Amino acid sequence: MITLTMTAAYSHEPVLLEESIEVLRIERGGRYIDCTVNGGGHAAAILEGSSPGGQLLGIDADPEAIKVAKERFKSYGNNVILVNENFRYLENICNRHSFRPVNGIIFDLGMSSLQLEASGRGFSFQQDAPLDMRFSPRQSLTAADIVNTYSEQELAGILERYGEEHRGKQIARRIVERRPLRTTLELARVVQEAVGGGWSRIHPATKTFQALRIAVNEELDSLQLALEQAVNLLGIGGRVVVISFHSLEDRTVKEFFRRESQGCLCPPSVPVCVCGHKPNLKLVTKKAVKPSPKEIQANPRSRSARMRVAERI
Repeated sequence: MITLTMTAAYSHEPVLLEESIEVLRIERGGRYIDCTVNGGGHAAAILEGSSPGGQLLGIDADPEAIKVAKERFKSYGNNVILVNENFRYLENICNRHSFRPVNGIIFDLGMSSLQLEASGRGFSFQQDAPLDMRFSPRQSLTAADIVNTYSEQELAGILERYGEEHRGKQIARRIVERRPLRTTLELARVVQEAVGGGWSRIHPATKTFQALRIAVNEELDSLQLALEQAVNLLGIGGRVVVISFHSLEDRTVKEFFRRESQGCLCPPSVPVCVCGHKPNLKLVTKKAVKPSPKEIQANPRSRSARMRVAERI
């Protein structure tokens, strides 16, 4: 049983912790990358399992996460490298720090409690905050920019694509009518107006906030880019673990792993292979691994988590 104490200032309960550490097959003296270091839960377990001599490269777009991780892992000295960048630059980061090949890479795509509740950056409609939603303050585009300057058609497209919101057109229309909108509660109220009454336990603004966050941070594009680079960084037998929290992320991972575990990718109409594609990965998990009922009871936010794992061949 792995027992870890989270830093109070940056609370992030690591989801599927034991399961992810088990499939990573942590080795003493191994070299690992945590692409979303967050509060350091998975990173701490990796360092514990790979000691003595284990090395960790921790990446996070959120400077607060890196600040907390530096304090938490300072006793590991040069065995821990922490970088405040988006994981879409994964290979470049590894090249700069001569950190390749590696034994394992993990992505935990969940948001921390600090980001959702205490950052004042507008990720949640549970409290009033500016419509920001940037993971990094270095980014220029904010949720307010999208909400207040994009056309009705553009807004509807974002809501439908990234939020899988079937009421995207009516929500977009109401947003345009009510703008400018500056805060999370203003936006949440407008979405409620657009949707009307009769909604279930899931707040009607949930999908809208998800869609805007994904658009602001280019999350799906970044994930696709990072997965492609991760394959090049893994040594033979190294594993990549991805924990996702909504269907769009999970679909991106599932399709990438499936493609990279196949040979020829030519369409059936092509009689002879012309693509020359060779399998780079083998699937370790045929289906997504879900949290146990016990974990969901202890951490309700884990209920939507899905873990997929592949191995470099």
